[in-house]
Amino acid sequence: MQQEFEGVLTVIQDYFDGLHFADVKKLNAIFHDDVVLKAPGVRRTKTEWLNAVGARPVPAQQGYAYGFKVLSIEILHDQAMVKVECPLFDYSYVDFLGLLKENQRWLIVNKMYTDMSAESNLLNSTGVNNENNQNRNDS
Repeated sequence: MQQEFEGVLTVIQDYFDGLHFADVKKLNAIFHDDVVLKAPGVRRTKTEWLNAVGARPVPAQQGYAYGFKVLSIEILHDQAMVKVECPLFDYSYVDFLGLLKENQRWLIVNKMYTDMSAESNLLNSTGVNNENNQNRNDS
């Protein structure tokens, strides 16, 4: 299990580095070709997303801190679900990344994300409005 955990963490570290340094090649290598990146009201193919990452300013060159964090990891055999915090520019994203291990290699097959810096009516896991989220904008 430790080997699987380390394999997943390697992919997540590449994800963080790819975002912070706008390393499209590194990101391309860790996402499955048929991945669809999803946010409320947004769907992007891998190619669309990588083109957007390559066209935007590079966070590292803009002086943004490397503040990425793993919030949770759950691994079951050849599947993993990883929740991460991804501060990018003036946004505070939380991503849910689904990974599968196929052909002895972990790849991201699903990405769902939302901007937590935005005002939202998010509910916590008990279904009650979370006081910490009541003053944020929904994007």
